[in-house]
Amino acid sequence: MKLISWNVNGIRAAMGKGFTEFAESSDADILCVQETKMQEGQAEVPLEGYRQYWNSAEKKGYSGTAVFTKQEPMDVSYGMGIEEHDKEGRIITAEYEDFYLVNVYVPNSQNELKRLDYRMKWEDDFRGYLKKLEEKKPVITCGDFNVAFKEIDLKNPKTNRKNAGFTDEERAKMGELQEAGFIDTFRYFYPDKEGVYSWWSYRFNARKNNAGWRIDYFLVSEALKDKLKDAAILTDVYGSDHCPVTLEIEDIK
Repeated sequence: MKLISWNVNGIRAAMGKGFTEFAESSDADILCVQETKMQEGQAEVPLEGYRQYWNSAEKKGYSGTAVFTKQEPMDVSYGMGIEEHDKEGRIITAEYEDFYLVNVYVPNSQNELKRLDYRMKWEDDFRGYLKKLEEKKPVITCGDFNVAFKEIDLKNPKTNRKNAGFTDEERAKMGELQEAGFIDTFRYFYPDKEGVYSWWSYRFNARKNNAGWRIDYFLVSEALKDKLKDAAILTDVYGSDHCPVTLEIEDIK
């Protein structure tokens, strides 16, 4: 079973840069997309053989998530059921027979860390949401988590210590999520691999120089550990300031 997650930084723009061709050729069982930046119906995404589920922000052209899945889920829900968090289209949960899939676009703490306090509350509530799901069945959560967890996860850790995405506070929340029993699948397979990132700034030739950050993840419940086959970051796929990340896992329903 192959799952892909990609922050496309505007799906209409990405469709003009090879998104549809990539989705078709990758033949994923489930494709999760973040930062769609559109309301449902604003554009057709012609992916044959996939059911589509969209969660758009109330604010137009902002945030948003989508799930494309070959197998029809038993149930699909939007948000985490907390009103203050559920206006920005950040979460889609698809329930399958043996697991939950949670596609997430975690709020950015923004310049001057304007949203850091909100982000901390969001993180705690999201972790609680995942743990509640996990009481029923294992969870696979993927998306743009907007944090590089360890120094190995970004090119320039020293100069970014107090910047959004690498503050002590954000890194601690990712630590809490992993301590709560969610495995970072890329590091599970490649604990010491350096220089592999999933996001690069559009400025300063960052991608050309590989001055990137690994902020896109697949995290899974401990119960799924023995079913994991591989995880990858597709750094040669363009079309966004992020590249896709993938998870291969034994077939589960």
